[in-house]
Amino acid sequence: MAEKGNFDFLYNPIKAKMQELVSLINYKTYIENLVPVDIDGRFIVLETPSESFAKYITGTLADKMREAIIKADVGLTDFRLKVEGSDRFAYNAPAEDVYTPPANINPNFTFDSFVVGKNNEFVHAAAYAVACDPAGELNPLFIYGGTGLGKTHLIQAIANKVLKDRPELKVIYVTCEQFVNEIIDTMFTSRGPDARDRSNRLRHYYRNADLLIIDDIQFIENKKAVQEEFFHTFNELVSKGKQIVISSDHSPSELTALEDRLKTRFSGGGLFDVLPPGLETKIAILKRKAFEKKCHVPDDVLEFLAKDSGDDVRTLEGRLTKVIFASKLHEEPISVALAKSALNEAVSEGGKEEITPQSIIAAVTNFYRLNKNDVAGKSKKKEIVIPRQICCYLMCELLTLPLISIGKELGGRDHTTILYSRDKVEEMCRVNDKIAKDVDDIKNIILKK
Repeated sequence: MAEKGNFDFLYNPIKAKMQELVSLINYKTYIENLVPVDIDGRFIVLETPSESFAKYITGTLADKMREAIIKADVGLTDFRLKVEGSDRFAYNAPAEDVYTPPANINPNFTFDSFVVGKNNEFVHAAAYAVACDPAGELNPLFIYGGTGLGKTHLIQAIANKVLKDRPELKVIYVTCEQFVNEIIDTMFTSRGPDARDRSNRLRHYYRNADLLIIDDIQFIENKKAVQEEFFHTFNELVSKGKQIVISSDHSPSELTALEDRLKTRFSGGGLFDVLPPGLETKIAILKRKAFEKKCHVPDDVLEFLAKDSGDDVRTLEGRLTKVIFASKLHEEPISVALAKSALNEAVSEGGKEEITPQSIIAAVTNFYRLNKNDVAGKSKKKEIVIPRQICCYLMCELLTLPLISIGKELGGRDHTTILYSRDKVEEMCRVNDKIAKDVDDIKNIILKK
């Protein structure tokens, strides 16, 4: 059970709303005696002093409690009750229908979890409109912008909403790198009598989607055969009234190695750019990320982290992660002084080694009994690719380096490869317990816990 008091910053606004909704005696007797002990998704877990308290709240105050939670607007929707000293729930709200997305789609990438600001309000509205009405006016939807600004979040939010609301539709989300590799594989590596069948099956798979989402379309540049195949797939889906969503780090006109006929088609629907966030939006993003990490970060620390953080939201989140780790490492409350120390030093006062790209690579290679040349090289063997991707993930998680700098440490890889590797490890950690444990063990080695 979590330490009591950790979640007062969420419960206090709820208590204030309950004071408006229930009688003074109910508030003083029951509400003030509830203790927030955990957050479970959209639920706040509250502890009661006795079984009789739990029964009264369940039978008399539950509806008012839910109303207060929603009105408090702290990112929660319901509650659960535990009696002090018990591990079971005395009250557990009825579970909603569980939605499980495909393994390559992050369930946390939803419209609710996307922080909207002046920099992205139009593209957010466009993405939401497509999710509500696929193959409507915005087809294709083309979203572009710099790295780490939320493009993947938005396009996966579309997939999550469509899959949840209309499970009968065939939704395909694929990175362009994966799409390119599949096409090339069927074109050039297939041999034998089933080669044509494999090619036809792949073509049929993509051309029968109701919603096709391709992330980082810039990977298609300079690949004539793949562009040809995608051109025909694009035309067939649009002619059938199916929705296409595409993301890119540049607008179609800036993709100089892309065929003009594809540029024209990409520009023929909804073309929206994601701009860098302003200070207020950065602070809102940090608040959201802190909430997801079940951590209260003071406002002055949030403002400090948001200033001079660059445009990459991932770098912004990395700064927050580093401060939270420093707080746990030093067993100190989060403050501006702690944040300054963590960001300037990335080191503990007990003389532990500084966290650097080299120390992360060393920890990963030692763990998997490899050498640095392996992870910086070009080998595509699984036993090397996964450690290399874990290096990318941990550098993004524990450092505040630009993506291009991380790429240089790993053999000169570009920023899109780093982003792909980072997201791939996040995905593997959700579905593969061994990988998740390996990553956690390596992180603990790096942090010298």
